[in-house]
Amino acid sequence: MAVISASIDVTKIDKERLFVGKKGKYLDVTLIETPNSQYDDDYMVVQSVTKEEREGGMQGAILGNGKIFGGERREVVEPSQFAPEPQPQSKPTPASVEDDVPF
Repeated sequence: MAVISASIDVTKIDKERLFVGKKGKYLDVTLIETPNSQYDDDYMVVQSVTKEEREGGMQGAILGNGKIFGGERREVVEPSQFAPEPQPQSKPTPASVEDDVPF
């Protein structure tokens, strides 16, 4: 079994994109494979954007990076083969989220 360890810079999170779910407060992120990274990272962690924003050319903020530990590495898959990202069921509620976010 492989483990992906990721680090993010929480100061780069767009708090408007935090949303309240059934069991807590969430932020959707996307891991993008970076097989030729100059820093030897396997993934780039970016803040997710909606399908409409993505189709309009918007890209999520880069929050950090990730690396695979243990297990076997998978073959690199072209981004066009990815399934669309699932979107949160509830709408973001930035006002209620921002009140007690620890940063």
